[in-house]
Amino acid sequence: MASETICASDQRGGNFCRESKGHNEINPGESQKSFSCSCECHGKSASQARNGSVSFGERFHKDHLGDHSGGLLNEKSNQTDVGSERLVGVSLSDVRTVTNASEKACLHEKHESCVACNSIQLQQYMKQQRNNTLQDLYFREEYDDDDDDDSDWEPVSPFVIKKWFCANCTMPNFDDVCHCEVCGEDRECEFFRFDPIDSLIGQEAQMSNETDAGSSDLSLKTRTAIGFDEKMLLHAEVEMKSHPHPERPDRLRAIASSLAAAGIFPGKCSLIPAREITQEELLRVHSLDHVEAVQHTSHMLASYFTSDTYANEHSACAARVAAGLCSDLARTIVSGSAKNGFALVRPPGHHAGVRQAMGFCLHNNAAVAALAAQSAGAKKVLIVDWDVHHGNGTQEIFEGNKSVLYISLHRHENGRFYPGTGAVDEVGIMDAEGFSVNIPWSCGGVGDNDYIYAFQHVVLPIALEFAPDITIVSAGFDAARGDPLGCCDVTPAGYAQMTHLLTSISEGKLLVILEGGYNLRSISTSATAVVKVLLGDNPYCEMSDIVPSRAGLQTILQVLKVQLKYWPILKATYLVLQSQWGLVASDNRDQMKKRRHLVGPVWWKWGSKRFVYELFYGRPHSRHVHVKRMRLG
Repeated sequence: MASETICASDQRGGNFCRESKGHNEINPGESQKSFSCSCECHGKSASQARNGSVSFGERFHKDHLGDHSGGLLNEKSNQTDVGSERLVGVSLSDVRTVTNASEKACLHEKHESCVACNSIQLQQYMKQQRNNTLQDLYFREEYDDDDDDDSDWEPVSPFVIKKWFCANCTMPNFDDVCHCEVCGEDRECEFFRFDPIDSLIGQEAQMSNETDAGSSDLSLKTRTAIGFDEKMLLHAEVEMKSHPHPERPDRLRAIASSLAAAGIFPGKCSLIPAREITQEELLRVHSLDHVEAVQHTSHMLASYFTSDTYANEHSACAARVAAGLCSDLARTIVSGSAKNGFALVRPPGHHAGVRQAMGFCLHNNAAVAALAAQSAGAKKVLIVDWDVHHGNGTQEIFEGNKSVLYISLHRHENGRFYPGTGAVDEVGIMDAEGFSVNIPWSCGGVGDNDYIYAFQHVVLPIALEFAPDITIVSAGFDAARGDPLGCCDVTPAGYAQMTHLLTSISEGKLLVILEGGYNLRSISTSATAVVKVLLGDNPYCEMSDIVPSRAGLQTILQVLKVQLKYWPILKATYLVLQSQWGLVASDNRDQMKKRRHLVGPVWWKWGSKRFVYELFYGRPHSRHVHVKRMRLG
């Protein structure tokens, strides 16, 4: 749990406005409290007063003028007409006019100390101060007094905001809150009950011994391979900002701890040795300038490719290790040495394009794995990207390559959601048109039903028609329930079901690569559910009861309408869903009409007039049209 204290004060200048808490303007009433004015007529008549027989007394607090008045109180006055000039803070009824304030008007002929003479100079000074702006006062030279000692100056009543950052989702909360207002996690939560790093290192040594004994191949063929290395934990943001970066080393620690707590890893899975990918392999995906730019960060303590994509001196090594693990896992699965695999890697990669690093991503791990699989013998590769953000880098790399089919399910909102790409009409270029399939959700809050319904009616039909040799999943878990960036509602059971559906493709050769996901609790439970499916668990889900949301069904229809040009197998599905969409739209219009013609209050539904209410509005359970799943085949 990280905490932070912010101390804010707008006060500027130590010699004025010391008593004011809001320093955007000077309050005349506050600046005039410390002096008082008195005017007495000493029993003389009004005519005598006009002839100068007036004694005017005044006290001016030195905290406001002090020695900075420039000797105004000690100078002689030759002013002949002060008129009705009013002293600041004193009403006209309390101050009498001083006219003819000359030497003859001074009764005791002590002009330097005469209060009547000095008061005229004081009025002129106050008039000048009222005409000054705050900026004029601030830049006056008379306030730049070197004799003043401001070493002990402190802001008066500073405005202090105390807050703490959730260890689970990194979101800020006020100090008096005990649970995160975003994810509900307790302020003092502890995630890492197990220290998986030592166990992983121990298993790596054990696997090295098995390789020497020649038993590694036999163990891997019947097991799920895991890619992990502690060097990837060194990639972290050096510059501490006001908000912790969501892509942090704790993401890997949380997943590894969850797998260890479930007894899955180490134990039921096999850890493959880690290596750094070579420059030659990277150049098959990225430009030379990009590869050298990432490598150059190893000579800098901290650097940024974009405002949110950081690097430190270890980031280049971590990115090469992540890409190397994904490459080796793909080769291992294609060769049949492992049944499937899970790449527990970071930094993520699906935003990294041919020439740029962005969106927390340095090297495109999924693209590296796809090309490595093809070099190992796979002719066609399917990449399914269920990260909540569109994998713009992966699409850019393969948009002209029809041997790689890219399908992405992401939040889009007509381009308003990061990174803004992935519209339904982005289908690929040249001969590869139709080999980029985008399912762009139009809003947040998308849940299990929408994702699984899209798998049933879009992903699986196209994937089966494509018949890939291996399936690679860009598995971002930021569409999970409680994620601070994705704001969607996919559960671990939903991710498990999607993984299970993909095992029916490419003879079960499946590689899952970690991408995003920034709620530690969500990504750890979701990743554990996915790995359990890779190990052979069969998640129970009644597929016939899957009903999408209205917005989700609309998105799926838009995708089918665009893609049936390239995948004719989708035509039958599109016609059926289009008729069902007509029923949903018709039902929605009927409900809107009924709301416009209100015939009675809502309590009629429970009272004696329930029959009339149901006659106009229908029964509650019959007002929703259930869209049944069309069986494939």
